[in-house]
Amino acid sequence: MKRVIVILGPTASGKTDLAIAVATKYASPVLSADSRQLYKGMRIGTAAPAESDMKGVKHYFVGCLELTDYYSAALYEEHFLKLADDLFRTHDTLVMCGGSMMYIDAVCDGIDEIPTVSDEVRRRTADDFAKYGLEAMCEELRRCDPTLYSTIDLKNHKRVVHAVEICRMTGRPFSELRTNRRKKRPFEIVKIGLTLPREELFERIAKRTDKMIADGLVEEARGLYRYRTENALNTVGYKEIFNYIDGKYPLETAIEKIKRNTRVYAKKQITWFKRDERIKWFSPHDRREIFNYLEAI
Repeated sequence: MKRVIVILGPTASGKTDLAIAVATKYASPVLSADSRQLYKGMRIGTAAPAESDMKGVKHYFVGCLELTDYYSAALYEEHFLKLADDLFRTHDTLVMCGGSMMYIDAVCDGIDEIPTVSDEVRRRTADDFAKYGLEAMCEELRRCDPTLYSTIDLKNHKRVVHAVEICRMTGRPFSELRTNRRKKRPFEIVKIGLTLPREELFERIAKRTDKMIADGLVEEARGLYRYRTENALNTVGYKEIFNYIDGKYPLETAIEKIKRNTRVYAKKQITWFKRDERIKWFSPHDRREIFNYLEAI
């Protein structure tokens, strides 16, 4: 049976290096599951694979979208499955690599077929959020979908606004459209999770942030500044540098905030992934054990 090897884990855990090694062994391309590496011009801030790596191993879903393009986990599921169907004609194994939790779940388990929000509804809801604030959005959600209101993170404005968009678009509570049924896939899924002691992971995050700065993250962010309000750039690394450019705090503060906010994001990823009993966990240092496991199953 055809299979997809999913290499996942928190940011800075070594996923890219392992994915390239596994893809090389199985003569597979790498299909990125990173919601920000999709966009052009964000190579440094998203730690996208190096050009040399992409020449050696074919990569998909990297640098293929404009910063103004709309994208979602539902679109990723659709595009991934279509591409995988094509690639399986010449490959027995495909390698997926990334840390975007919703994108990985969309491919492995499927997501509910939520209607795409029209540009008009999205624009109107964004205008209302800008004008009236999060509290008003939460109140609207309470009225139109009390079930979701009781469980959603009301401080996460992106989730609240999106839920309101769906309610407005469909005229139905968002919670009624969510079934959480796991879809069957025509391929085997093998999940490899990378884990490290928290201190080592945080040290890796710090070193990678310093390398991003040395590689030109500030200059990259300056080049993207006019797009700063786009959702693609609502991302750790860019947000802090934009605030530095705006003079809100010095560069040293921006760097420390990037490290701190990346640690917070890594902890969220760990919490999300740990709930999945299908993941086989390894240290990124245990390369031999990982390959032995893949050969044995």
